Amino acid sequence: MSVRTRQLPRQLKPELEHDFARLPALGYEPPEEVGLIRCLSHGYPTPLARWHYHDEYELHIITATSGKIFVGDWIGQFQPGQVVLTGPRLPHNWVTTDLPEGGVPLRDLVIQFPHEPLLRASQDIPELAEVLPMLERARHGIEFFGLSERAQQHWQQIKRGSGLKRFGAFCSFLSELAACTDYRLLSSVQLQSDEDDDSLDRVEAVLNRIMERMAEPLSAATLAGELSMSESQFSRFFRKTTGNTFTDFVNRVRINRACQLLMETDQQITGICYEVGFNNVANFNRRFLELKGLTPSEFRRQAMTRFRGAA
Repeated sequence: MSVRTRQLPRQLKPELEHDFARLPALGYEPPEEVGLIRCLSHGYPTPLARWHYHDEYELHIITATSGKIFVGDWIGQFQPGQVVLTGPRLPHNWVTTDLPEGGVPLRDLVIQFPHEPLLRASQDIPELAEVLPMLERARHGIEFFGLSERAQQHWQQIKRGSGLKRFGAFCSFLSELAACTDYRLLSSVQLQSDEDDDSLDRVEAVLNRIMERMAEPLSAATLAGELSMSESQFSRFFRKTTGNTFTDFVNRVRINRACQLLMETDQQITGICYEVGFNNVANFNRRFLELKGLTPSEFRRQAMTRFRGAA
């Protein structure tokens, strides 16, 4: 009688990194020796190499090799000199594709730091509040340009320091990142408004409705009526607050949800198309290609390589 072996389900979701797994043997600084900021460096391959997320912000400075970067629903290319900041619980992964025989001893310089202590401190230290907008953007992943050499110098200064000296070097680095205007967001959409709180509350309510009713037909006229606005007023308000037209924004939200389903489920692409609110596959494929630069099937195929490595 033949015995059928049970197949384990494919891993589709990122692994949550727990603090107890951050062992000095893997390159982590002992927690009793550091305070708010933790430095880490590693080569490739490494046991740290996996598709994962954690509660801290994480800054990556790539020093060697090239390959594919995965941040949330973003898939792109990386090479030495790349500087990326990922926010709390944002899945990420760097997969080297040009690995020399024997690997490389150093590929990533990493800094990890938590959100809440900085937020609380900023209430009493106004200077720290300068970095909060950047930290909010980091929830989508930020790639900075033109900072590679300076970023490595900052990392070395932080790594060498301790106590207040380390924190001062860290703040200096944060200040330079916050002042950088040459960057791009990597995953999903972002509010970018200087409107008052009431206006932001109103548009946030609209965004929540879009998310809740994604699969339903959505019109600017209907949502404008719910805000007691004319359609033209609503369109101007929405464009100013989100940086997108209403139609473009809805398409982005739907495509981002499709990316999540492509990465985390085995659903057929046709089913995903209708689940996120597109009424025909051709339009879904066209919009997906416009926003992501590849087709849904290519996206899923490339996304599966995110399990092959990197912290």
